[in-house]
Amino acid sequence: MSKALLIMMMALTALTGCVQKQVRPNNPEYAPVRPQALIAPKPINGSIYNSATSINLYGDGRAHRIGDILTIALQESTSSQKSATTELDKSSSVTLTQPTVLGSPLDFNGKPLSASITGPTSEFDGEGTSDMSNNLSGNITVTVHDVLPSGVLLVKGEKWLTLNQGDEYIRISGMVRPQDIGSDNTVESTKLADARITYSGTGVVHDTNVMGWLSKFFISAIMPF
Repeated sequence: MSKALLIMMMALTALTGCVQKQVRPNNPEYAPVRPQALIAPKPINGSIYNSATSINLYGDGRAHRIGDILTIALQESTSSQKSATTELDKSSSVTLTQPTVLGSPLDFNGKPLSASITGPTSEFDGEGTSDMSNNLSGNITVTVHDVLPSGVLLVKGEKWLTLNQGDEYIRISGMVRPQDIGSDNTVESTKLADARITYSGTGVVHDTNVMGWLSKFFISAIMPF
Protein backbone atom coordinates (compact mmCIF):
# COMPACT_ATOMS: atom_id res chain seq x y z
CA MET A 1 0.00 0.00 0.00
CA SER A 2 1.46 3.35 -1.03
CA LYS A 3 2.13 6.06 1.51
CA ALA A 4 -0.19 8.55 -0.23
CA LEU A 5 -3.09 6.07 -0.15
CA LEU A 6 -2.50 5.36 3.54
CA ILE A 7 -2.55 9.08 4.37
CA MET A 8 -5.77 9.55 2.39
CA MET A 9 -7.47 6.68 4.23
CA MET A 10 -6.43 8.12 7.59
CA ALA A 11 -7.79 11.53 6.60
CA LEU A 12 -11.12 10.05 5.49
CA THR A 13 -11.40 8.12 8.75
CA ALA A 14 -10.81 11.29 10.76
CA LEU A 15 -13.34 13.25 8.72
CA THR A 16 -16.10 10.71 9.31
CA GLY A 17 -16.30 12.06 12.84
CA CYS A 18 -17.28 15.45 11.41
CA VAL A 19 -20.51 14.09 9.94
CA GLN A 20 -23.48 15.51 11.81
CA LYS A 21 -25.57 13.00 13.70
CA GLN A 22 -29.23 12.83 12.78
CA VAL A 23 -31.53 14.28 15.42
CA ARG A 24 -34.51 12.17 16.42
CA PRO A 25 -37.67 13.02 18.37
CA ASN A 26 -38.60 11.84 21.86
CA ASN A 27 -35.37 12.98 23.46
CA PRO A 28 -35.56 12.02 27.17
CA GLU A 29 -33.96 15.34 28.08
CA TYR A 30 -37.05 17.18 26.78
CA ALA A 31 -39.69 14.59 27.66
CA PRO A 32 -42.72 15.94 29.55
CA VAL A 33 -42.87 15.45 33.29
CA ARG A 34 -45.97 14.03 34.91
CA PRO A 35 -47.48 16.00 37.80
CA GLN A 36 -46.52 14.98 41.29
CA ALA A 37 -48.81 12.47 42.92
CA LEU A 38 -51.47 14.22 44.95
CA ILE A 39 -53.33 12.61 47.84
CA ALA A 40 -57.05 12.94 47.23
CA PRO A 41 -58.79 14.50 50.24
CA LYS A 42 -61.39 12.46 52.00
CA PRO A 43 -64.95 13.52 51.17
CA ILE A 44 -66.86 15.24 53.92
CA ASN A 45 -70.15 13.49 54.61
CA GLY A 46 -73.21 15.24 55.91
CA SER A 47 -72.55 18.58 54.16
CA ILE A 48 -73.26 20.18 50.81
CA TYR A 49 -69.63 21.29 50.42
CA ASN A 50 -67.22 18.63 49.16
CA SER A 51 -63.53 19.55 49.11
CA ALA A 52 -62.77 16.79 46.60
CA THR A 53 -64.79 18.51 43.85
CA SER A 54 -64.45 22.14 44.90
CA ILE A 55 -63.10 24.88 42.63
CA ASN A 56 -60.76 27.61 43.86
CA LEU A 57 -62.46 30.87 42.90
CA TYR A 58 -59.39 32.94 43.78
CA GLY A 59 -56.80 30.90 41.90
CA ASP A 60 -55.64 31.19 38.30
CA GLY A 61 -54.40 28.84 35.64
CA ARG A 62 -50.75 29.88 35.77
CA ALA A 63 -48.17 27.12 35.91
CA HIS A 64 -46.57 26.79 39.34
CA ARG A 65 -46.05 23.07 40.01
CA ILE A 66 -43.96 20.29 38.50
CA GLY A 67 -45.81 18.87 35.53
CA ASP A 68 -47.85 22.01 34.83
CA ILE A 69 -48.09 23.22 31.24
CA LEU A 70 -46.79 26.62 30.11
CA THR A 71 -46.94 28.27 26.68
CA ILE A 72 -43.88 30.20 25.50
CA ALA A 73 -44.30 32.88 22.83
CA LEU A 74 -41.17 32.85 20.67
CA GLN A 75 -40.07 36.40 19.90
CA GLU A 76 -36.40 36.07 19.01
CA SER A 77 -34.69 38.51 16.67
CA THR A 78 -30.92 38.95 16.37
CA SER A 79 -28.68 40.84 13.97
CA SER A 80 -24.94 41.41 13.88
CA GLN A 81 -22.42 43.11 11.63
CA LYS A 82 -18.66 42.77 11.71
CA SER A 83 -15.91 44.06 9.44
CA ALA A 84 -12.13 43.95 9.61
CA THR A 85 -9.40 45.48 7.46
CA THR A 86 -5.68 44.74 7.73
CA GLU A 87 -2.84 46.42 5.82
CA LEU A 88 0.84 45.55 6.27
CA ASP A 89 3.77 47.18 4.44
CA LYS A 90 7.46 46.59 5.12
CA SER A 91 10.57 47.79 3.23
CA SER A 92 14.23 48.49 4.09
CA SER A 93 17.20 50.22 2.41
CA VAL A 94 20.81 51.08 3.34
CA THR A 95 22.97 53.76 1.66
CA LEU A 96 26.79 54.08 2.14
CA THR A 97 28.21 57.45 1.12
CA GLN A 98 31.72 57.77 -0.36
CA PRO A 99 34.26 58.35 2.43
CA THR A 100 36.79 61.20 2.25
CA VAL A 101 40.35 61.59 3.57
CA LEU A 102 41.73 65.10 4.06
CA GLY A 103 38.91 66.41 1.94
CA SER A 104 39.62 64.04 -0.96
CA PRO A 105 37.14 61.24 -1.78
CA LEU A 106 38.45 57.69 -1.70
CA ASP A 107 38.08 55.47 -4.70
CA PHE A 108 39.15 52.05 -5.91
CA ASN A 109 40.58 51.82 -9.41
CA GLY A 110 38.84 55.04 -10.22
CA LYS A 111 35.48 53.87 -8.91
CA PRO A 112 33.84 55.63 -5.96
CA LEU A 113 33.52 53.67 -2.71
CA SER A 114 29.76 54.07 -2.23
CA ALA A 115 26.89 51.63 -2.24
CA SER A 116 23.13 51.51 -1.95
CA ILE A 117 21.41 48.34 -0.72
CA THR A 118 17.65 47.87 -0.98
CA GLY A 119 16.09 45.12 1.10
CA PRO A 120 13.03 43.04 0.26
CA THR A 121 9.60 44.64 0.26
CA SER A 122 6.48 42.86 1.51
CA GLU A 123 2.85 43.93 1.45
CA PHE A 124 -0.36 42.37 2.74
CA ASP A 125 -3.93 43.58 2.37
CA GLY A 126 -6.85 41.74 3.97
CA GLU A 127 -10.52 42.61 4.34
CA GLY A 128 -13.48 40.70 5.74
CA THR A 129 -17.16 41.49 6.27
CA SER A 130 -19.86 39.51 8.07
CA ASP A 131 -23.57 40.36 8.18
CA MET A 132 -26.09 38.05 9.87
CA SER A 133 -29.71 38.34 10.97
CA ASN A 134 -32.18 35.81 12.38
CA ASN A 135 -35.86 35.93 13.29
CA LEU A 136 -37.91 33.28 15.09
CA SER A 137 -41.56 33.65 16.07
CA GLY A 138 -44.31 31.25 17.09
CA ASN A 139 -45.58 29.37 20.13
CA ILE A 140 -44.43 26.23 21.90
CA THR A 141 -46.00 24.61 24.96
CA VAL A 142 -43.63 23.09 27.53
CA THR A 143 -43.88 21.50 30.96
CA VAL A 144 -42.42 22.48 34.32
CA HIS A 145 -39.57 20.10 35.19
CA ASP A 146 -38.56 21.57 38.53
CA VAL A 147 -39.39 24.36 40.96
CA LEU A 148 -36.42 26.05 42.65
CA PRO A 149 -36.58 27.15 46.30
CA SER A 150 -36.94 30.75 45.10
CA GLY A 151 -40.08 29.82 43.16
CA VAL A 152 -38.41 30.03 39.74
CA LEU A 153 -39.70 27.40 37.31
CA LEU A 154 -37.37 25.24 35.23
CA VAL A 155 -39.18 24.49 31.96
CA LYS A 156 -38.30 22.26 29.02
CA GLY A 157 -40.03 20.99 25.92
CA GLU A 158 -39.84 20.23 22.23
CA LYS A 159 -42.17 20.45 19.24
CA TRP A 160 -41.90 18.37 16.06
CA LEU A 161 -43.61 19.10 12.75
CA THR A 162 -43.69 16.37 10.12
CA LEU A 163 -43.73 17.85 6.61
CA ASN A 164 -43.73 16.35 3.13
CA GLN A 165 -39.96 16.34 2.69
CA GLY A 166 -38.80 16.01 6.29
CA ASP A 167 -39.30 17.16 9.86
CA GLU A 168 -38.81 20.45 11.67
CA TYR A 169 -38.36 20.72 15.40
CA ILE A 170 -38.03 23.32 18.14
CA ARG A 171 -36.38 22.61 21.47
CA ILE A 172 -36.37 25.06 24.33
CA SER A 173 -35.34 25.13 27.97
CA GLY A 174 -34.84 27.85 30.54
CA MET A 175 -35.97 29.37 33.82
CA VAL A 176 -39.10 31.48 34.28
CA ARG A 177 -40.16 33.75 37.12
CA PRO A 178 -43.80 33.25 38.16
CA GLN A 179 -44.45 37.00 37.99
CA ASP A 180 -43.47 37.03 34.30
CA ILE A 181 -46.25 34.59 33.39
CA GLY A 182 -49.34 36.31 32.00
CA SER A 183 -52.93 35.69 32.99
CA ASP A 184 -53.33 33.45 29.92
CA ASN A 185 -50.48 31.21 31.16
CA THR A 186 -48.10 32.55 28.49
CA VAL A 187 -44.59 33.96 28.82
CA GLU A 188 -42.36 35.62 26.23
CA SER A 189 -39.17 33.81 25.28
CA THR A 190 -37.19 37.00 25.89
CA LYS A 191 -37.95 36.62 29.61
CA LEU A 192 -36.43 33.15 29.90
CA ALA A 193 -33.22 33.04 31.90
CA ASP A 194 -30.40 30.76 30.74
CA ALA A 195 -32.49 30.01 27.65
CA ARG A 196 -31.51 27.28 25.20
CA ILE A 197 -33.48 27.49 21.95
CA THR A 198 -32.85 25.18 18.99
CA TYR A 199 -34.69 25.36 15.67
CA SER A 200 -33.61 22.97 12.94
CA GLY A 201 -34.87 20.11 10.82
CA THR A 202 -34.19 16.77 9.20
CA GLY A 203 -34.89 15.28 5.81
CA VAL A 204 -34.17 16.08 2.18
CA VAL A 205 -34.72 19.84 2.37
CA HIS A 206 -32.48 20.18 5.41
CA ASP A 207 -29.73 18.00 3.92
CA THR A 208 -29.53 20.13 0.77
CA ASN A 209 -28.64 23.15 2.92
CA VAL A 210 -25.87 21.36 4.83
CA MET A 211 -22.30 21.53 3.54
CA GLY A 212 -20.69 18.16 2.88
CA TRP A 213 -17.72 16.93 4.90
CA LEU A 214 -15.33 17.23 1.95
CA SER A 215 -16.30 20.87 1.37
CA LYS A 216 -15.84 21.55 5.09
CA PHE A 217 -12.35 20.05 4.87
CA PHE A 218 -11.25 22.43 2.09
CA ILE A 219 -12.37 25.52 4.04
CA SER A 220 -11.20 24.32 7.45
CA ALA A 221 -8.32 25.85 9.41
CA ILE A 222 -6.03 22.87 8.73
CA MET A 223 -5.81 23.69 5.03
CA PRO A 224 -2.48 25.46 4.31
CA PHE A 225 -3.86 27.47 1.37
